[in-house]
Amino acid sequence: MAKFCNYASVEDPGTPDMDQGAAVSETKDSNGNLLADGDSVTVIKDLKVKGTSETLKRGTLVKNIRLTGKPDEIECNTKKVKGLVLKTTFLKKA
Repeated sequence: MAKFCNYASVEDPGTPDMDQGAAVSETKDSNGNLLADGDSVTVIKDLKVKGTSETLKRGTLVKNIRLTGKPDEIECNTKKVKGLVLKTTFLKKA
């Protein structure tokens, strides 16, 4: 089961991945720039991660993002937290 909060969540490693054939709609950052798999993004606001005591600070660079089936969410890993799902409204393309 995934752990969720207002801004970020940590996925349970047992969660199955999306089907490869699923259509992915356009995913845009807070400035309206299109995001693609493998892009790097920067966090524009301090985000508390529910289920951990960690906070992603503003300016944190997140590399090698993965798009999800939802246009307002991406999956990523940071140095502190693995398996994060972040809302694109709090990100800008690096």
